[in-house]
Amino acid sequence: MMPVPEGIKAALTAWGSALPEGAVLSTDEILTRYARSTAPRATRPCAVLYPESTEHVSALLRIASAHRVPVYPISRGKNWGYGDACAPTDGAAIADLSRMNRILEVNGELGCALIEPGVTQQQLYERVQQEAPGFWMDCSGAGCGASVLGNAIDRGFGHTPYGDHVRSTCGMEIVLADGRVLHTGFGHFDAAKAAHVYPYGVGPILDGLFMQSNLGIVTRLGVWLYPAPEAFRFFYIGVAREDGLQALIDALRPLRLRGILNSAVHIGNDLRIISSLRRYPWRQTGGKTPLPEPVREQLRREFGVSAWNVSGSLTGTRSQVRGAAKALRRAVAGHGKLVFVTDTKLSLGRTAVAFLNRFGLGRVMARQLEGLTPNYGLLKGIPTDAPLLGTQWRLRHPPETGTADPLDTGCGLLWISPVLPLRGADATALLERVEPLFRDYGFELLVTFTMLNERAMVAILNMAFDKADPRETVSAQACYDAVMGSLMKSGYIPYRVNVGGMHKLHTPGDTFWQTAQNLKHALDPGAIIAPGRYIPPL
Repeated sequence: MMPVPEGIKAALTAWGSALPEGAVLSTDEILTRYARSTAPRATRPCAVLYPESTEHVSALLRIASAHRVPVYPISRGKNWGYGDACAPTDGAAIADLSRMNRILEVNGELGCALIEPGVTQQQLYERVQQEAPGFWMDCSGAGCGASVLGNAIDRGFGHTPYGDHVRSTCGMEIVLADGRVLHTGFGHFDAAKAAHVYPYGVGPILDGLFMQSNLGIVTRLGVWLYPAPEAFRFFYIGVAREDGLQALIDALRPLRLRGILNSAVHIGNDLRIISSLRRYPWRQTGGKTPLPEPVREQLRREFGVSAWNVSGSLTGTRSQVRGAAKALRRAVAGHGKLVFVTDTKLSLGRTAVAFLNRFGLGRVMARQLEGLTPNYGLLKGIPTDAPLLGTQWRLRHPPETGTADPLDTGCGLLWISPVLPLRGADATALLERVEPLFRDYGFELLVTFTMLNERAMVAILNMAFDKADPRETVSAQACYDAVMGSLMKSGYIPYRVNVGGMHKLHTPGDTFWQTAQNLKHALDPGAIIAPGRYIPPL
């Protein structure tokens, strides 16, 4: 083992005195656990700290600054595809905030909550069900145990009309590198009544500085809840032709612009859907990659999926939903098969499958329901672990335990997330650019386009690989580098980046990053908090 530097030794001693018993760990076992990642390369921390309060975070940062030991905060370490719990560099102390898991308030009148970083999606969902049953939370597909706060400050998104999580947050508590505590918006006024219902406060808006940055550690966040609508109707559109994507997006865009479609709308290709239901057919392909086209077509038929599969929801009053459904029917006529699903229809479908199974029938319908049900729930703000099963797509020896945690199964996963104008031509141009690169490196493209707001969409390019295969792992990194380079050159810039790819965002002389560096130097002159995260080092 490498000798521990004196600065880290001194910091460990001081942290041991300032934090609760058992909150400072540096055993080889724990460091190895926190060095796991779905990325080809991972980093190793020097220690793991478990603060239980804002005061603990203040104390650990003061100690870190005094001994010049970098600290990398994580909410729960489930930043799948973007770095997991790993810091950008080796040797940082991981501040695991999962023990700060209090829901400090749920307001059933105004539809808002105040949470700490360790609050999980499942935890908030259950609390909202109990204390604000007239509201829904919005959740991502990162699983029941993922952090609500962590996703929001990394600009993650979900599924309901509050799917843009930045737009539905209000008021932060942040600990700065010197241990001071900052409250944004109206939160710094002791008697403020509107700290978590009016996001701007008075004076400069500082909240955005602490999203996708390393300027402070967010320890509390106000989140808004979506009022449960009078009517809810899930919709699915199956587009049979691969070249039908462009026209479909252009047909849906006016509905999104006019507010007729107000939820996030997801458009996944066939492989993105199939990968959540089964693993790569290694035996069927004889080990060949990427997936041969005849096998791909066979899987489409077997699972009843289309080349492109659209899901979203219509919410509002009954008359609003009826009107929106009519407008959607008119817009997509000739572009794909539109199906509406309600609670009643979903229940009838399950009954029909149970009946048909008695006669050995209904297999395709059962698989369609298996794929539809988790998405149906997500559009109502119900968290699920089902999407995580897609991370196991390329595993040759899948786990027998049924765990969904990608780190426990040896999954390789990299997500590349470019933002596009909401135009079909841009989606086509992106696919023409990246699909050949995926094929060249031996991967099939698993992709979802999400209409996140009225004028833009995010493409989530899934690169799934088996970390047990060294050659495939090397190819995954090479493919990631090639795709990122191509996207940056073409102007389709990712909204969120893996910790190993953040340097690819930086160009010399860029005034934007220079300004961010100036802010970093002013707030954290010792570069203690998460050095290398988004903002380039000085």
